[in-house]
Amino acid sequence: MWSIARSEALFRHDDLPLPVEIRGMRGAKRLRLRLDEKRGLLKLTGPLRMNRKAALEWAAEQKEWVEAQVGAMLPPEPFVPGATIPVEGRDVLLERVASGRRTPVLDNVRLTCGGPEEGFARRVETFLKRRAVDTLSRETAEAADRAGVTLKAVSVGDAETRWGSCSSAGRIRYNWRLILAPPEVRKYVVAHEVAHLVHLNHGREFKALESRLFEGDAEAARLLLRRIGSRLKRIGRTR
Repeated sequence: MWSIARSEALFRHDDLPLPVEIRGMRGAKRLRLRLDEKRGLLKLTGPLRMNRKAALEWAAEQKEWVEAQVGAMLPPEPFVPGATIPVEGRDVLLERVASGRRTPVLDNVRLTCGGPEEGFARRVETFLKRRAVDTLSRETAEAADRAGVTLKAVSVGDAETRWGSCSSAGRIRYNWRLILAPPEVRKYVVAHEVAHLVHLNHGREFKALESRLFEGDAEAARLLLRRIGSRLKRIGRTR
């Protein structure tokens, strides 16, 4: 039936293929379940005083959804010579040129990089992160100017669940993997986060500003990100 694995708050259920991390959250009013591909477990959040045994049984009732999500888990796609990855939505071949420059060079169909093979993946990732910072900083500054809001700083990281986040101090942080996505997806996230600098909610005024800043079909971009997001988070990983 169910048992507790004493590794933080990990629970197991006979009907579920992965352990479940159960965490109470202040302000939560309902149970939410999601798959953490990176850690290979399910994350269940709910009210602070929830009954964990009952919560685990609820998770087990979502068995079909869980099995579909696990079945869709993609293998890692490390940065190795010969691999094909998307950059701004275009498929690009990773190519190592032993006598070439160590700083990667990107054209329409390939990303070439010289230097020792053991540092190939690190150099490619560094290049992509810098491109992400430059691109997202420029686009965010333009959107903030149109929104009439002060932008303090833009940075990138590799957040597990969020593609972007902002603070009331005017700082925005993005997942660097947005540089792999098609431009409309990246620009949608930019519009979303800049709109949050003005409205710290998802109300009608927020949606109106998001739409004005994006100048496109925000819902289509959001759904596209949801569809491709799992793969983007596997690119560059080795496990």
